[in-house]
This record gives sequence, C-alpha cells and structure tokens, in this order.
Amino acid sequence: MNATTYAQRRRKRVDDLAGGRSLTSEAFRRLRRDPVAITGAVIVGVFVLVAVFAPFLAPHSATESFPQLQADLRPGSIPGPQEGFPLGSDQLGRDFFSRFLLAAQQTLLVGVLATLIGLVVGVVIGTLAGAFGGWVDTVLMRVTDVLLAIPSLLLAISVAALFASPSQTSVIIAVSIVGVPIFARLLRGSMLGQRGSDHVIAATALGVKRPAVVLRHMLPNAIGPVVVQATLTLATSILDAAALSFLGLGDADPGRAEWGLMLAQAQPLLEVRPALALWPAAAIIVIALGFTLLGESLREALDPKGSR
Repeated sequence: MNATTYAQRRRKRVDDLAGGRSLTSEAFRRLRRDPVAITGAVIVGVFVLVAVFAPFLAPHSATESFPQLQADLRPGSIPGPQEGFPLGSDQLGRDFFSRFLLAAQQTLLVGVLATLIGLVVGVVIGTLAGAFGGWVDTVLMRVTDVLLAIPSLLLAISVAALFASPSQTSVIIAVSIVGVPIFARLLRGSMLGQRGSDHVIAATALGVKRPAVVLRHMLPNAIGPVVVQATLTLATSILDAAALSFLGLGDADPGRAEWGLMLAQAQPLLEVRPALALWPAAAIIVIALGFTLLGESLREALDPKGSR
C-alpha cells in the first residue's frame, strides 16, 4: 500500500467518524457487501414478486381441469411437460405449473399473517413484562416458559387439532402462537436492558409518566432485535404451515393450491411422477433458506460490536 492510498483511506475514515454514520446506514453498508445477505434478499425478492403477481403469471386457475390432460391420465401414468403445460399435469388433470405459482401466494399469506400476529401479541407481552416487572413479569414469563418448553411443531399441531375443522385460519392461528413466546422473551430482555439506561432514568426523574416512558423511550430502542427475529420467524412459519397442511391439519379445500398440501397429495404418486412432490418440496426449502440467510445477515449487520 503506497502513501497516497493510505492517506486517502485514513481521510475517508476520519470523514465517516466526523459525519456520525448511523447504525442503520452502517448496517445497510454491511449488507450490500455481504454475499450471504444478497443471496437471501434475491431469493426473498423473487418469492415475493412471484407470490404477489401469481394470478397474472399463472396461465390457468388452480381448479381448472383440461380434457387433453385427463385423456392421458392412467393408473400408472401422469402426463409430463407438454406444449402449454410446462410442468405437465397433476393427478386430476390440472395445470401443475399454474397451481405451483398460485401456491406461492397462499404460502406468503399464511407466513406473513402468522408472523405478524405472533409479533404483535409477543410485543404486548414482552412490553408489559419488561416495563413493569414484579408479579406481572413473573406470571407472563412463566406462561412463556411453558410455551417455549414445547417443540414448535408439536405446539402448532396441538393448537391446530383443537379446531373442529381444519382451515387456513386455524393454520395461521396455530403457527402464530408458536412465535409469541419467542418475541415476548426477546423483547422482555431488551426492555430490561433499557430500564437502567440514562435516558430512561432522566425521563423518570423529570416526572414523565410510566406509560410515556415505556412507549416513547424504552420500546423504540428495544424493538430492533424483535424486528430482526421476525425475518427468521417467517422461515419457521412457512415450514410449520407446510407441515400442518402435509399432516392434514391445514385447509381442507382440495382445490386450493398450497405447497404443503400439494406435497401431501403427491406422496402416493412418488413412484408414478416424483416431480409432483419435488417442486413443492424444493420451493419450501429454498424460501425458508432465503429468509434464514437474510435474517441472520441482518442480525449480524445490526450488531454494533460486529465488524467486517
């Protein structure tokens, strides 16, 4: 390294320090240079675009059957890719490509709604426990500990089994309950760290009321790790929702396109046409991997002690 290059880098470092680069801008800079984060963002971005525009991208509806495909259906044979049907037929003579695209929309809907519900309920519980302490903290955290002691998939199955008839709503509720203790415990820890901070002590000393201190000073500074965790929970929500549908605890409508349900329907046909199970399974794995890579990279980028 020559003297000119060293001087330029030193000047740039001094300028960054003088400019007071924020944690958000620093995290974004790290994410742009992280190939893992870029890979996760690309996977998530493609998935969201396909899910949002699936009704326009899919050439046919999820329930439409085609005589030309049904004519080739045999007890041991299912039509493969052909003109107008890139992925061939499913077991009922429907366009498998259209169903595959439309299933992305259902998967995104269930994953996002379940994560949001779990996030909101978990934030309320964590805020109450971390801000007030005492018996409120004890009661809420003991309930949270009980939920955390149960494996996530087993908890989702237990909740889904309580409903009289499986539906998309029951799946969303079951999966959202799995995320509640995770968000609550994480936010409670962040809130406890904020209780002894200088700005909270100063606000309390100035006579600011407790609700205002919690909502204006503690919660905004403690919510960051919870938002990052939501990205990781999205991956878990997608996997749990697919598992419930695979086990027959999801939407009972056979005409609805959903990757977990498609995977379950393809199990008896693995020897006849394994592609019916391969595509949904690969999609679930890739999407869960994308959210996991993005969430882990985001958590590392927001760590003020991290350096790259």
